[in-house]
Amino acid sequence: MPLRFHQNAGFPASDPCIRKPGLAGFGLAAPMSQLADLPLPLPQTLALLAALLVLLLAGLLLVGHRRREQDQREHIRALCEREQRLRLSLWASNELYWQYDLERHELESTQIELSRSDDLNLHVNLETDHQIHPDDLPLVQSRLHEYVRGYAPMFLSEHRAQDEHGEWQWVRARGRAVARNDDGRITRIAGTARNVTVGRERERERRIAAEVMHDMAEAVVVVDHAFCFVTVNPAFTRISGYTVADVLGKDAGMLNCEQHDAAFYEQSRSEIMQNGHWTGEMWQKHKDGNEFLCAMQFHAIQEPVTQRRMFVVVASDITDRRRIEQELRYLANYDTLTNLPNRTLLAERLSRAIVRARRQGTCVALLFLDLDRFKDVNDTLGHAAGDRILRIAAQRLQQSAGDTHTVARIGGDEFTVLLEDISHAGEADQCAQRIIDAFDEPLTLDDRQQIVITPSIGISLYPEHAQVPTDLLKHADTAMYQSKAAGRNTFLRYNEAMDSNTKRRAGLLAALRRVEERGELRLLYQPQLSLADGGIHRVEALLRWDSVEFGEVMPTQFIPLAEESGMIVAIGEWVLREACNTLAEWHRAGFQDMSMAVNVSAVQLLRSDLPSTVARILLETGVDASHLELELTESVLMANAELAEERLQTFRKIGVSIAVDDFGTGYSSLAYLRRLPITTLKIDKAFIDDLGGSKESEDAAITTTVIAMAHSLGLDVVAEGVETAAQLDFLRRHGCDVVQGFWLAPPLQAGACMQFVRDWPERHAGTALEADAMMS
Repeated sequence: MPLRFHQNAGFPASDPCIRKPGLAGFGLAAPMSQLADLPLPLPQTLALLAALLVLLLAGLLLVGHRRREQDQREHIRALCEREQRLRLSLWASNELYWQYDLERHELESTQIELSRSDDLNLHVNLETDHQIHPDDLPLVQSRLHEYVRGYAPMFLSEHRAQDEHGEWQWVRARGRAVARNDDGRITRIAGTARNVTVGRERERERRIAAEVMHDMAEAVVVVDHAFCFVTVNPAFTRISGYTVADVLGKDAGMLNCEQHDAAFYEQSRSEIMQNGHWTGEMWQKHKDGNEFLCAMQFHAIQEPVTQRRMFVVVASDITDRRRIEQELRYLANYDTLTNLPNRTLLAERLSRAIVRARRQGTCVALLFLDLDRFKDVNDTLGHAAGDRILRIAAQRLQQSAGDTHTVARIGGDEFTVLLEDISHAGEADQCAQRIIDAFDEPLTLDDRQQIVITPSIGISLYPEHAQVPTDLLKHADTAMYQSKAAGRNTFLRYNEAMDSNTKRRAGLLAALRRVEERGELRLLYQPQLSLADGGIHRVEALLRWDSVEFGEVMPTQFIPLAEESGMIVAIGEWVLREACNTLAEWHRAGFQDMSMAVNVSAVQLLRSDLPSTVARILLETGVDASHLELELTESVLMANAELAEERLQTFRKIGVSIAVDDFGTGYSSLAYLRRLPITTLKIDKAFIDDLGGSKESEDAAITTTVIAMAHSLGLDVVAEGVETAAQLDFLRRHGCDVVQGFWLAPPLQAGACMQFVRDWPERHAGTALEADAMMS
């Protein structure tokens, strides 16, 4: 009986296998109800059923294969995406992937490179001789051994490796084990590596910058766009006293001080904001309230993260530097001893004065002043006393010149007075006379010591004498030297004739340096007459110079030059030795009671060891000290009274007599002279000239008073320059002890003088009778 498929026989109508969508693809979509109506024999029915099953299995296999292919494609796509992401990550991180085989010592490195077409290409390199810098190799090996032995959780090293160009690059490598052998030992390590050469250099630069900022002597401050503190370095704390905690986040204006007004700070900030930089000086206030001056530089920068504008401030405390600069400026223009303008500032003011005078049609006068014999006083009293003298002299000059004129010290004991806006030369003469009068009064150094210093002044005028400052100064200097040659303590105006005198003076000075080796010096001797017994018991040695170039040079010309140059010490020693040798010859010739008077200059007395020199020469020549008399001018004794007194006491102990020459021309008093161990006063010729006239003169009164007062002090009196019998008679009548002058005899050569003394007794008798007849 044939089998039939019923709708509900064996396979339910709802069997899912029958309605699977995959069967339709194989032509099995006919309704099962149609199959059920087919009258098929059983074998055919089974065959058909088997065929259907085969087709069903084939369809299922095909569907599974297609699904596996799709899954594989998805997996491959995912792998490709992951590979691409890995490549992108390696490329973006600038890292490479590496594997190191510990058994084969092979290093495989994989690096992603960007091609020209912007593709990320894989570059694999296998190295068997990986080059590590010799200095870094021991550390790399140590790190590797530590990881392999389990002492470190991972391999990590930063070292230098050689690239494909043979250059050393810093590399930071890290990795872990990816393979082990049967014993569990690591055989392969894999990881990543990065070229950190640029990073290390930047880090090095950052560290250096940080160290520099930390160690800078200048304060370094970072402020934000609102000028609030962001950070400061230690130098800022040292300079301002504020720590980081004190200022962080606060306005930089907390350091502003009252040296500037608010507008200054506002203007500065405005310029900084507008220009992005600012350089200048700014007063700031320290935490303790003191103010200090800063040199500041502002520069705008961009904050790395927010890109906001910030400012870096570099500040230096220049308070001390400014003070030093002011001091140097003062030193460059002022004399530190007297606080007067110096030569530099004088030249500047003199130039401006000439410009104004030229524009206004006025005159300018320059007074050049030098203190007479200051060097002698300075050398004997010491530099401290010399400095006090210069300060006192500066004060007197300022008082005499007035506040409207410039008094300057241009060196040593040389001063100048600049007179501006004067109408005629007489005003300069008046100022010079006021200065000379101001120095009439002794300078008081302390309670016990007074010094007499006189000035010599030269005057030059604009536009009469010069048109430029250098010439004006030179001409005033020339006039000053002429005033010294004229006798000191006076002033002279410049004239063109002085230039020739200056040249002659320079020539005389040059010739004077060779005077001893040329043998041009000689001594003349002038007898002195004792009015008590009419005898000649003493002569005065007088120095003369017969120059090859200049002929006979007067002592008034070359003695000051010798004193200024210091040559007077050697010349004076020659004079003393020559005079003593002559006196020794006279003693041997039978004139045992004859004495010799020798002039001594201030330089000899104050700047040399004159007592020792005198004692040595007396010993060498065999002359007894009692037969030697030293003559010193009144001004020499007053220039340094205390030292003069000390030296004179030494002479008296030796046995040498002391005479005060030219008495009455200085500023001493008999009361002061009483303190000095002097034996003789010599009345200057200026007081003798008018004696013996028909009318009593003022000089006669002075001479009479001096003789009387000297005798009251136990001193002998010598009158110089006696030329007439009337003068002799006046002096004899008023008790003068000794006379000297042309009435008796002019200065004579040594031989002529000795012959004059030898013949004097006979001459004296006739001269006395003649004098008596004239007086009667």
